Amino acid sequence: MEFVTDYSLFLAKSITVVLAILAVVGGIIALAGRGRPRNKQRLEVKYLNRDYDDLAHALKAAMLPKKAFKQIHKTRKHDLKKSRKLGPDARSKDKKRVFVLNFHGDIRASAVASLREEITVILSVARPEDEVVLRLESSGGLVHAYGLAASQLTRLKDKNIRLTIAVDKVAASGGYLMACVADHIIAAPFAVVGSIGVLAQLPNFNRFLKRHDIDFEQFTAGEYKRTVTLFGENTDKDRDKFREEIDEAHRLFKAFIKTQRSELDIETVATGEHWYGTKALELKLVDKLCTSDDYLLDARKAAELYQVSFRPHKPLIDRLSSLASIFDKGLLGRGRSGFGVHEIE
Repeated sequence: MEFVTDYSLFLAKSITVVLAILAVVGGIIALAGRGRPRNKQRLEVKYLNRDYDDLAHALKAAMLPKKAFKQIHKTRKHDLKKSRKLGPDARSKDKKRVFVLNFHGDIRASAVASLREEITVILSVARPEDEVVLRLESSGGLVHAYGLAASQLTRLKDKNIRLTIAVDKVAASGGYLMACVADHIIAAPFAVVGSIGVLAQLPNFNRFLKRHDIDFEQFTAGEYKRTVTLFGENTDKDRDKFREEIDEAHRLFKAFIKTQRSELDIETVATGEHWYGTKALELKLVDKLCTSDDYLLDARKAAELYQVSFRPHKPLIDRLSSLASIFDKGLLGRGRSGFGVHEIE
């Protein structure tokens, strides 16, 4: 028992020392950077052609005889030196450029914050012959959030920049609202596509509250400021109005898709169902069965590929908090499992 007490004291002291060091270092960094301009985000650009070449070169190094690879390596080294000397402007002067974006959507379409910045910067440099490829993965979410995401993509079409959307896993509901904006939609054979519908659901605790003699009071101005509620008593009139709002959102959804893909039989596909890529092709929800990997691998033969991404800049205090949290979990996390508490991050 004495050993456990001593060890616990030692552990507490260690954590205190580490946190103190982090605080001092953080203070120094904050003071040093006080006069510098603060960039909330940073742009990352990756030249994908070189990445593909590097991977192929690494495989050749493992496969070819040493003498044969030495000659290939010498030639490649010369080509790289020449390319660097010419610079990116000369390298892509006469070639089509493909800008590759990634969108991983959650229920709030949080990635639209980066998407709008990525599209803005691309529009500032894109030429009419260039193309944007968006690798999209989303099962949908809030109507207004995905409506904004789709509106960001229409900015490309308004400037006559070709947009291709690649669906490797899923583009459903709000995800398909984004996908339908594309000039060309490709999908993997087993990608989930469609789900053109609107869903809303909530529990109601009114009877539970009444059973326990708990009053619920709600005050509104405007007949339909609040329709169905979690705690109040929902009436048929409330439900009818809520269904009317859901139907209106569905009508807007269908009208937007029909505007973007006039060849669709919208009443057939707007039932809320989803389909795999092969059936989605038959229904004209997509234009071709192909993975994003194959599409980009083929595109690199005639184009320069650039992956563009914006990364939010985390404040120093957030970075220090994350580091302290990792340290804390590493030392103390085992003791929590005994209480049956599981953290999902």
